[in-house]
Amino acid sequence: MLHWRAHRLTLEPGEVPAGDQYASASSTLWRTLQAFNLSRFVIVLLLLVYLGVLEIRGVGDDAAPPYLQLCSVYLFASAAFWVLAARSRERFLLQLSTQIAVDIVIIATLFVLAGGARSGLAILFLFPLAGGAILAPLILALFYTSVVALVLLFDSVWQSLRMMPDVSISAAGLYGMAFFAAAILLNRLASKLIRQEGLAAQRGQALQLQEAINTLIIADMGDGILVLDEDTAIVTGNPAAQAMLGVALTGEHALVRLTDSAALAPIDEARLAWTRRVGGDDGFAIYVMLKPAGRRDLAAHLKLRFATVQAPGLDRERTVIFLQDVTEIENRAQELKLASMGRLTASIAHEVRNPLSAISHAASLLEEESPDPTRVRLLSIIEDNVARLNRMIEDILKLSRKAQALGEPLSLSAFLADLLPEFVDIHGLPEQVIVASGAAGHRVRFDPLHLREVIVNLLSNALRYASGRSGSIRLDVIALASNRIELHVQDDGVPITPAVRAHLFEPFYTTSSRGTGLGLYLARELCLNNEAMLDYEYRREADEGPEPSGRFVITFATATIL
Repeated sequence: MLHWRAHRLTLEPGEVPAGDQYASASSTLWRTLQAFNLSRFVIVLLLLVYLGVLEIRGVGDDAAPPYLQLCSVYLFASAAFWVLAARSRERFLLQLSTQIAVDIVIIATLFVLAGGARSGLAILFLFPLAGGAILAPLILALFYTSVVALVLLFDSVWQSLRMMPDVSISAAGLYGMAFFAAAILLNRLASKLIRQEGLAAQRGQALQLQEAINTLIIADMGDGILVLDEDTAIVTGNPAAQAMLGVALTGEHALVRLTDSAALAPIDEARLAWTRRVGGDDGFAIYVMLKPAGRRDLAAHLKLRFATVQAPGLDRERTVIFLQDVTEIENRAQELKLASMGRLTASIAHEVRNPLSAISHAASLLEEESPDPTRVRLLSIIEDNVARLNRMIEDILKLSRKAQALGEPLSLSAFLADLLPEFVDIHGLPEQVIVASGAAGHRVRFDPLHLREVIVNLLSNALRYASGRSGSIRLDVIALASNRIELHVQDDGVPITPAVRAHLFEPFYTTSSRGTGLGLYLARELCLNNEAMLDYEYRREADEGPEPSGRFVITFATATIL
């Protein structure tokens, strides 16, 4: 009969409302009252069925008290209370007190008509008293219990005065004590539940507020956040990650797995590199270059950091990827670098080249006048190093030249048709060593002098490692679906090792004793100066075997197809 205790009350900790404020404190009170009404209806219905069975079996006689009629009225009142509490949520204590008063009156009537304490119906008083102890303040609960105790006591006294057998006033006292103890215990337990519910409600609101703040911060932050499970399935991601990657992470067309997009392959490769690290270093950072189709700019240079989500009871491992777009930082650094380079080149032109020219001229004069072979060899070393310094200065001076604003895009087919024969003649190569394809019909916006420097540098680098066979150096122009054009420069030589690849575009880094280490650095800077991008990539092609091949890739900023 006490199963309605499972309904919790949502009140502030330690709060004991009174009057109408108690009724308006929580809708949970009304739901608990409805559970109390339902319990009353079921109990009265069962009692009515029981009395009806006794009536059918003829246990009673014609002069028996009208138990069925009284229980029928009680059942009707229970239904009325149920409907009233459902339709009118006002004056909670008034409704509760009215219901308990009706309960006490009807149960007391049944109790007296059945013969008092001998009938065993005193236990029915526990139902309204328990409900009052749970739903009402302690004062009202004790008042309801006092009324029932007085009823039991008056009935025992009356039965004693009538000299009825088996009547004991002490039994009424024991019932009263038990009812008082039950009322106090239930009220204290309910108050404890109220305080715990209030504390849980406060913590729940705090957690909801914290979750809302976290959601707002994550949605508004500039860095991207991507959450993956162990199968590379995308669990969630914030708007910044969606903008960086150029793919939908939510909605009908959302990307399901990281490996479903070829443009996001560098991120998956970085994730695999992180998982192979011993100890699972969460501070491990990798820089990758992406070319998402949905971005307006040329490419995205992202800094990736990985972390593993560790939570008790988590059935599947989660990996959080923090994405930071460093493209804008690099662009600003490039502007500062070009400004500094301009001042540096002006200083070099005046302060370094003139002394080098004097050294070179003096070495030439000494070489003409001295027949000593040892001295001639030393002077030759001086001239070679002076020439090397002059080439280095020339490379640095080229960085200060800005791209010329052209009214018309540059035709790649005409440009390569003019450049490649000249390069072949200068280096004395067979005609079929360098093969170009796919350039017809494509135009790009690029300064011709700068593009010549870049391609000559890449071809010279390829010539150093190529086998020299027919088609050992290839130039392929590829039009992408994102309205971009790529120029691939590839040779059949040994691929660049990862250790060298990490420093490939750093200035003054070279693996050749005769190089200056500025060639590839100069080529990338000239591409950036023309809003293009030069990078070295590994790609797996179907016609090139199962192993990926390395190539230099120039991605032009804007392109038009004739």
